[in-house]
Amino acid sequence: MNILASKVLLAGAAFCFSLGASAQAVNNNKADQIDYNKEISQTEYTTSYNALRVQIGQALSGLYGLRGGKNGEMPGPHAYQYEFCLGPDNYCQYSCVPHSDFPYGNFTLRSTYDLCKGSISGPKAGYDYVRQGVVPILNDDNINNIPELKAAYLLFYDYAAIENVDLFGPVPYTDFKNNRDASPFTYESMKTVYYTVEANIRDIVACFKNFSNRPDWYKKNLNSVFSGQLPFYKNVNYQKNGMDVLARFANSLKLRMAIHIASVEPETAKKWAEEAVASGVIEDASQEVALFTSTMGFSHPLIQVSEWGDSRLSASFESLLMSLDHPYSKYLFRYNSDPITKTGTEGTAPAMTQPDERLVGMRDGTVPGIGQAVGANSYIAFSKLDNEYLGEMMPPCYIMKLSEVQFLRAEGALRGWNMGGTAQEFYEAGIRNAFLEDRDMDGNRYNEYVDDYMNIEKPLDYTYVDPTGNTPDMPSVTKIGVKWNESLDRETKLEMIITQKYIASFPYSFEAWVDLRRTGYPKLFPVLNVADGDGSLKQGDQMRRIPWASDDPQTIKDLNTTGIPALGGPDLMATRLWWDTGVNFPDATAINTVNNNKSEATVRTADGLLFIEGADHAWVYDTAGRLVNESANPSTVRLAKGIYVVKTQSNGVKASQKVVVR
Repeated sequence: MNILASKVLLAGAAFCFSLGASAQAVNNNKADQIDYNKEISQTEYTTSYNALRVQIGQALSGLYGLRGGKNGEMPGPHAYQYEFCLGPDNYCQYSCVPHSDFPYGNFTLRSTYDLCKGSISGPKAGYDYVRQGVVPILNDDNINNIPELKAAYLLFYDYAAIENVDLFGPVPYTDFKNNRDASPFTYESMKTVYYTVEANIRDIVACFKNFSNRPDWYKKNLNSVFSGQLPFYKNVNYQKNGMDVLARFANSLKLRMAIHIASVEPETAKKWAEEAVASGVIEDASQEVALFTSTMGFSHPLIQVSEWGDSRLSASFESLLMSLDHPYSKYLFRYNSDPITKTGTEGTAPAMTQPDERLVGMRDGTVPGIGQAVGANSYIAFSKLDNEYLGEMMPPCYIMKLSEVQFLRAEGALRGWNMGGTAQEFYEAGIRNAFLEDRDMDGNRYNEYVDDYMNIEKPLDYTYVDPTGNTPDMPSVTKIGVKWNESLDRETKLEMIITQKYIASFPYSFEAWVDLRRTGYPKLFPVLNVADGDGSLKQGDQMRRIPWASDDPQTIKDLNTTGIPALGGPDLMATRLWWDTGVNFPDATAINTVNNNKSEATVRTADGLLFIEGADHAWVYDTAGRLVNESANPSTVRLAKGIYVVKTQSNGVKASQKVVVR
C-alpha cells in the first residue's frame, strides 16, 4: 500500500469537519489554577521550595529543549538540527540540506519535503522536552505556594504547545498538561488549544502583575529563583523591578496568536491583540526573551550545524536578500568555498564557478548529494554562514524577539486595530531591530547598512543561477521594495511587512513558516520534487503542515478517534490548519484560482452558507480533494467553516472557484 493510500485510510470513517464546531477554553484543571492572591508564609514557601528543588532543576533542563537542548544540557547542534535544520528551516526556505545521508541517524533525506521517518517528527522535540520538564511540577501541590513560578512554567508550556500545534495541528494538550502518561490520549483542536492558552495568559499576566504586592522577603527569594532557573533575560532584578518582563512576554505570545487567527476569527483576533497591547507587550530590547549565548556560555547551535556541512543557504533566501540588497547579503553568508563544476544542462552557469565568487544558494527540493566532503558533493561548497563572524557576535537563541512584536503590531495596525501606533512606525522599527547579532556586541555590521536599506524603493533585477546546472535559472519573484509607501494597497503593504518579518526571524523558522502558510509571503521559489512527500502535493504546492506519520498502533487509534476529527482533514502534508484560510483579509471571501472562462454561475458565501446561482450542476470539494456536496440546479448549501473548491457547470461552461466559508 502506498503512503497516500494508508494516510487516507487513517482518516477513514472517523473523519468529520471540526472547523465549524465551537471551541471553549479548557483551563479548569489542576495545572491551570494559579491562586495569585494567596497569602504565603515564609515557612510554607521554604517547605514547598525545598520539596521542589529537584523538579525545578528538571524544569530548566526541559526549557533548554525549546531551542535544541537535551539530556539536561544547554542547546547543542545535534538536538537543534533535529528540531529545526532538517525540517522547518527548509520548509520556509531559509536553508537546504546539501547531503542525503545521515548514517548516525540511520536515515536518508531525499529532498526538502521527504516524508522521512528519521527526521519528520523532529520539530516536536521542543514541546516534548518542555512538557516532560515542567508538567510534573505544574501538578505538584507544592508549586501552589510559589504561584509566580507556576505561572512562568505554565507560560512556557503554553508557548511550546502553540509552536507545536502551528506545525502539526491538534495535540493532546490537556492530557499532556495533566501528566497523563498512557494512551488513550484525546487530541484537541487547534481552536480549543488557542482559546485555552489565551485564558491561561489572562491569569498568568494577573499573577505577574500582582507580584509587586508581595512582601520583600518573598520578592528576594523569587528574584534568586527566577534569575537562576529561568535564564531568559539579561540583568533583570525581579525584586526591584517586578515581573513586568514576563507579563510582556505573555502578552506578546497572545499578540502572536491573535495575528495567526486574523483571517479565520477576525473579531476574536482584534480583541486579543488590542488587549495584549493595552496590557503591555515587548517594547524594548531589554525585554526580549532568549537563551543568551553571550552570558550562558554556549554558541548558537546553527553555527556548528553549518560548519558540519549539514545546512546551506537556500536559493530563495539568496534571491530575496540579493533582490532587496539586504544587509545580510553583504556579510552574513560566505561565498562558495570551492570551485563548482557545471555537470547539469540547465541554466546559464559557466562551466566552472571559481572559489569565493558569489553567494550560492541551493534550490529547496533539489536532490542533494552524498557525503560532506566537497570533492564528492559540490553542494557542500555552496554558501554557509560566516561562522567566524557569528562566533564573535554571539547571536541569542530567541524565544520572543522585539522585531517580531513590532511586525506583529504593524500587521495589526494595517488591519485597523489599535496597536498604539501606525503600521509604518512599527514596520520601520522592526527593520531597525531585525538583526540576529547580540545587541550588546560591538562591530555589528547590520547597522552599517540599515539606513540605506530602508530607502530602497524597488528591488534589483536579479536572477538565481544554479552553478551545478541541475536546476534552471530563476528570475526573482520579489517585486516589492523596502521603503514604506502609504499609497500602496493593503495587500502589498502586508507583503512588505511579512517579507521583512521573515528576514528578521532568521534563523527561527517556526514563525516564518507560519507566516508563509497563512499569508503566502514572502514570495519564494516553488519547492522541487514534492513527490518525495506523502503523495498529497502537486508540483508547485506548498506543504501546509507536518504530518504525524506515526507507525505506533495505539497512536494511530488515538488519531483515528480524536486526532483526525480535530484536524478536520486527513493526516497529510496538504491538509490546511485552522488558521490557514487562503485569504489575508476577512472581507476577501473568495479567490478565483483556476478558471478564467465566463460563466453565468456565481458563487458567494455568507453566515456559513454557500450560495450558488445560475449553475446547472455544482460540486463542492474540501482541501483534500474529497467531494463534500453535489447537486443539480443548486441554490444554497450549508457548510462548516473552512476552505472549499466549488466547481460549477452552466450551459456547458465549467468554472472552478476557491471559497472561504465563515
